[in-house]
Amino acid sequence: MGSGKSAVGRALAAELHRRFYDSDDEIESRTGVDVAFIFEKEGEPGFRQREAGVIDELTAKEGIVLATGGGAILAADNRRHLGARGFVVYLQTSVDQQLARTRRGRERPLIAGEDESDRRRVLETLMSRRAAMYEELADLIVKTDGRKVHAVAREILDRLP
Repeated sequence: MGSGKSAVGRALAAELHRRFYDSDDEIESRTGVDVAFIFEKEGEPGFRQREAGVIDELTAKEGIVLATGGGAILAADNRRHLGARGFVVYLQTSVDQQLARTRRGRERPLIAGEDESDRRRVLETLMSRRAAMYEELADLIVKTDGRKVHAVAREILDRLP
């Protein structure tokens, strides 16, 4: 959350002349409602089920750039599809940077309505649960703290096989 997945993904897709997909945006366009509404009505399990279907479908496409939500890594099928069907980049971001980047946004259901200390606690908990999975799946790890989108995209482009 707040690592720049969508912005960096768009920049990469433009540089590579490939189509860009964001799994959260795809879910929103298919359902006609935002992710926060899905979380509210169906809970996280309902959202994760939708997310798994979209990731399965999108990872079957050739020659695309895909940004997923940070929690997509939690499902074994998602990890399997991402790892087997693509080149996975982990945009590594500190909790401090995540806090700064998500401070104004209200569209993030896992931290919406929380004060800063609660948001920090949630982000630290999420990171402690997910970091090892991100690192294990990643073909490339790129640090994003204090960096502009195009600098991160350029590093990825320079390091692609």
